[in-house]
Amino acid sequence: MGRIGTIINRKGKQDAKRAKEFTKIGRYIMVAAREGGADPVYNAALMSAIEKAKAANMPNDNIDRAIKKGAGENDGTIFTELTYEGYGPGGVAVLVECLTDNTNRTAADIRSYFSKGKGNLGTNGCVSFMFDRKGVLVIDKTDTMDDEEIEMAAIEAGAEDFSVEENHYEVYTDIGDFAQVRDALSANGFTFSMAELRYLPQTMTKLTDDEDIKFMNKLIDLLEDNDDVQQVYHNWEE
Repeated sequence: MGRIGTIINRKGKQDAKRAKEFTKIGRYIMVAAREGGADPVYNAALMSAIEKAKAANMPNDNIDRAIKKGAGENDGTIFTELTYEGYGPGGVAVLVECLTDNTNRTAADIRSYFSKGKGNLGTNGCVSFMFDRKGVLVIDKTDTMDDEEIEMAAIEAGAEDFSVEENHYEVYTDIGDFAQVRDALSANGFTFSMAELRYLPQTMTKLTDDEDIKFMNKLIDLLEDNDDVQQVYHNWEE
């Protein structure tokens, strides 16, 4: 069983918020271009950001504008990367990656969301040890694909793990091997519906109480609706 089923399952919900998603990805692209330059060939972070944008069907004009804005530092806005850790209802571990131009505002928002979701914002390190940082590549299935051939291609490219799911394949890599595996599979003609570094939970937590489930969904929705929040990771087995 793949380790990112909840990501795929929530995709339909995320598609309904496409404009907000474009805002978040645009910010991600801008910061990557500002820190490493506008050429994705020499900027792995920007390459990953562009791939993420394309997987989300973000228009090329939006991508180009974000790159130019980041490389040119047009408005002088400085974004800070922050990671918040805490617990949702029932002890679910939650990691929140943010990119913000106002750390005080973001900190207040995140604390409020955990409170409204019947959870608790914790200190750095309180749950991150329960996750592994890995590269994740998702390849959507077609009728002409052969499971064994794709698994062999992933292993030969340097993948650490491989999973066959109902509608897609999941390829996992060490952080240091991510770009190499991505580029090798891309050179073999594969395209990705996801290609990024993610936190993957080592173990999952089940919620059986209806109230806990309701508030866990509320917590995730509040976090994902915030423009400063880039990614929400958790170990809830939905």
